Amino acid sequence: MSIASFDSDLISKTRELCSQIISDPTYLKLQDKVERFLSDDAARLQYQSVHERGEELHHKQHAGIELGAQEIREFESAREALFANEIATSFIEAQRDLEQLQKIIGRYVGKTLELGRVPSAEDLEESSSGCCGGGGCGC
Repeated sequence: MSIASFDSDLISKTRELCSQIISDPTYLKLQDKVERFLSDDAARLQYQSVHERGEELHHKQHAGIELGAQEIREFESAREALFANEIATSFIEAQRDLEQLQKIIGRYVGKTLELGRVPSAEDLEESSSGCCGGGGCGC
């Protein structure tokens, strides 16, 4: 049997971890915030509009086109209104927290495979501040 086969002990433990994650109260609260946002058409439209306008302005800047004061004010106003929307800000925070969780779990698993042991806090700190992980090695 392959180590990565669906019924291997390793994959079984991985499935247990996944089960633990989705039953964690903090995870469930984050998912509730995401679901609340997804079910609110006005919040989704507001978020999408600000996101698209931000990308549009970014592309204009990147192309060397100077942004007008009026379009900057309009974008900032729309952005402030978005951040005043509790459903949208809860979604943005939940999205950030879920991405952080995914990153941390990935780092733990990756470092375990690299080191051949469960990584310590120091091992994880080294991997995030070393070469190509935030250090100044010119990568």
